[in-house]
Amino acid sequence: MHLRSLVRARRREAGLSLIEALVAMTVAAVVVGLTATAFESSVTRRHLEGTAAQLETDIHFARSLAAAHQQSLRISFAAHPGGSCYVLHRGPAAHCSCDTTGEPVCQGPATVLRTVHQDQASPVRVMSNVRSIVFDPVKGTSTPTGTIRIVASDGKALHQVVNLMGRVRSCTPRPGLAGYPPC
Repeated sequence: MHLRSLVRARRREAGLSLIEALVAMTVAAVVVGLTATAFESSVTRRHLEGTAAQLETDIHFARSLAAAHQQSLRISFAAHPGGSCYVLHRGPAAHCSCDTTGEPVCQGPATVLRTVHQDQASPVRVMSNVRSIVFDPVKGTSTPTGTIRIVASDGKALHQVVNLMGRVRSCTPRPGLAGYPPC
C-alpha cells in the first residue's frame, strides 16, 4: 500500500491541472493589459510634454533673437488636414506658413528661421487661437497674447499661454494632466 500512495503523490506533483494553467494565464493577461494601457498613457503624456517644451523654447528663442537683432520676429501657426505646424520667421504675419508636407512657404521679403511640423500620423497637434504672434525688439513685448493648444489623439491637452511680455505658462483643461494647473 505504501507504494501505491507514493505513485499517486508523484502523479499529483507531475504538472499543473488545466484549471491552474488557465488561472495563471488569466492573471498574466490582466497584468499585461494593465501595463500596456499605463505605458500608452505615459507615451502620450511624454509627447504632449515634449511638444510643449519645444514650443516654449522656440517662443523664448524668438523673443531673445528679436532683441539681439533689433528686428521684429513672428511665430505663425497653421493647422490643415495633413497636420499642424508653426514657423518662426521675419516678415509680415500672412507671409509664412507650411504646406501639407510641413515645408515652409514664404512670400515676399519673409525669411524662415525655424519650422516645426506635426504630420497626420503624429500623436499630437498644435493649434492656436491666434494666427501669428509678433515679438517687438524695442519694447520686449509679444502681441497679440495667445493660447497655443497641444492636443493628443486621445483628447488630452496642454495649453501654452503667452502673455504680453512673451512669457509662457503651461496649464491643462479639465479633465487635466496631473502636475499642471487647470486652465
